[in-house]
Amino acid sequence: MLWHSVAAGNFGVGALTVGNLALARAAAARASMVPEFTVFGPVERGTPYVAAPDVALRSITRRYLLGTAGYRADLKNLDIMLDISAGDSFGDIYAEKRFAYMVLTKALAIRAGLPLILSPQTIGPFSRQPHTMAAGWVCRRSAQVFARDPISMEVLARIAPGARATQVVDVAFALPFDRAPARGGGPVRVGLNVSRLLMHRAVAGNNVYGLSYDYAALTRAIITAFLAMPDVEVHLVPHVVAPGQPYDDDGAAADALKAEFPALVRHPDFAGPSDAKGFISSLDFLVGGRMHATIGAYSAGVPVVPVSYSRKFEGLYGGLDYPWFVPSKGMDTDTAIAFVLDAFARRAELATAITRGTPVIAAGLETYTAALAREFAAAAA
Repeated sequence: MLWHSVAAGNFGVGALTVGNLALARAAAARASMVPEFTVFGPVERGTPYVAAPDVALRSITRRYLLGTAGYRADLKNLDIMLDISAGDSFGDIYAEKRFAYMVLTKALAIRAGLPLILSPQTIGPFSRQPHTMAAGWVCRRSAQVFARDPISMEVLARIAPGARATQVVDVAFALPFDRAPARGGGPVRVGLNVSRLLMHRAVAGNNVYGLSYDYAALTRAIITAFLAMPDVEVHLVPHVVAPGQPYDDDGAAADALKAEFPALVRHPDFAGPSDAKGFISSLDFLVGGRMHATIGAYSAGVPVVPVSYSRKFEGLYGGLDYPWFVPSKGMDTDTAIAFVLDAFARRAELATAITRGTPVIAAGLETYTAALAREFAAAAA
């Protein structure tokens, strides 16, 4: 399992790992196999929330990747590779070093003769060479490519015609969790997943994502509006816990907002993605700046308004025919504020829209699981 994470403070990346493990185990059971996993990912300092006797861990460093006794030696002990690219890192929008690592690890697996499965992920964007050519080569030589949204399928058709590509859904929809017990009345519980990344960039005036709204102004306005409502309780829900990365740590954003708005309820940092999803299931409404926090809400049946900063939001929720999100472009701040508050007032409609999308998610997860079962059987034959 390449570019997965077992201890990331970014619970979105962790949700992909836990969800993909669950689906891979189910696929192996269908194929009457007992799997053993090796998870390849970045160096991590946190406490693992994935720990099982059949899961081995490898940290990808330059030395490990390039040395003959490292990554290439481990590849010889594998039957198949599931590569999720940390969800959205198979594109050229990040640092050159990240892209180089993404492509090199994939290419070495292909050269080693392993069937490479690109697990459900965002493909692209690719806007320049040699990135587009390298990505196309990887996709064409992969045993299968699974995109988690229709926009990624369009990218695949352009850069890798002929690739064995299938559109499914994000594997985080399969993240297991313990649902919160039903509440017998009480205040309406509103959750706010505030992205420290977006808050920092908004305050600094660094609109690198080209957002048409001011994220900081939007956040403070909806907090003020919710706190003014009777019988509404507002909870801050961090989904990236990264104290060593102050400009990406949702916990730091929650602490700052709690100091500014004392009436907010600041939830303690979660232990892992399933823990976070369990709490989200106790809410009546969520506004989220981290995509996988919003997936946690959607898959738990909680009315949710994702606040997009990337086409991965539009692609995912567009594929589910779920229109209740703030797009990265197209709404100014006042319009976005009004949209969120209107969605809150109409949250029963949001719940109905989620119900309509549930069969699409189930079908996508089934398509992927069935394909894995076939690929596992073929790889072991």
